[in-house]
Amino acid sequence: MLTRRQAVAGLGAAAFAVSQFSARAVAVPAGSPAPVRPPRLREGDVLGLVAPAGFIGDRFGLSEIEETVRAMGLVPKSAPHLLAREGYLAGSDEARADDLMAMFADDDVRGIMAVRGGWGSARLLPHIDFAAIARKPKLFAGFSDNTALHLALTARTGVHSIHGPNAAASWPPQAWEAFRRLAFDAATPTYSVPSYSGPNLSGRGAEVRTFRGGKAQGRLLGGNLTVLSALVGTPYLPDFSGAILFLEDTNESEYRIDRMLTQLALAGILDKVAGVVFGQCTGCHNPDGGYSNFTVYEVFDRRFAELGVPAFQGAMIGHISGQISMPVGVMAEIDADAGTIRMLEPTVS
Repeated sequence: MLTRRQAVAGLGAAAFAVSQFSARAVAVPAGSPAPVRPPRLREGDVLGLVAPAGFIGDRFGLSEIEETVRAMGLVPKSAPHLLAREGYLAGSDEARADDLMAMFADDDVRGIMAVRGGWGSARLLPHIDFAAIARKPKLFAGFSDNTALHLALTARTGVHSIHGPNAAASWPPQAWEAFRRLAFDAATPTYSVPSYSGPNLSGRGAEVRTFRGGKAQGRLLGGNLTVLSALVGTPYLPDFSGAILFLEDTNESEYRIDRMLTQLALAGILDKVAGVVFGQCTGCHNPDGGYSNFTVYEVFDRRFAELGVPAFQGAMIGHISGQISMPVGVMAEIDADAGTIRMLEPTVS
């Protein structure tokens, strides 16, 4: 059996073709910063490791993370306070923000990746110098609670980022390949809801759930639903006009998913989007069970079908081992009938 290091290191670059925008491509909303492609990662580059939210357990866990980065062909550089801890946070808000800004300021660091999620990234936002980041853009990657940073970077700087595995993830081959194609190869892949041949009569155990069919183009904006909804009303949320909203979540009951989507609707966000992709909602069910509840798919169906825009569920986005990497701020086209997401431009330069 291949080790994680062998699996990651053994994957090669994939060929790609850069797609052209069609006449239907939606421009960046007026008043939003222009999109910026950060430099791509190259073998041998230094990758800065930060902990914007939860803490790492111990130095042995950090050693494993650094080994994963080396298997990517990169050189890990840990932030000064990476092993700090303050309650459930990886140090004070100021220390975590200083670590992030230090990585953006460090000329030796080519890209930056969060080691994990948890909670706490939103607490950093008042302490971040977005003007300094705009002057020296770099690729930032991570997911879950790091959604707060992705959205704030888009809103304040326009710099593309990648909602994908954190450095402490298991990084199976499919997750690594998806990240590498975006971050190293500047590829424009098309993602599909995976087909599955199971033991049941129909031979299908998983499929795209289309709430409303059709195709749409727009900037990819989104991430973790819980984190995104908590930023409503703050100055760190980008304009969703004409965007493709992508979402994921984990361990939330159906009524909580309903409540957060209702918040986005009441805030006028859902009325602005050109399309919706909900990836995986891992463990999203009421622990009490019973048929008195809506299923989470009924919640999606009732909310998204009424928007009048293409919307589907099933993409491999979220708290799963084989998750795809989603570029934030990049133009894409979705086909809600086929369950596909096609990138229309590179994430990096």
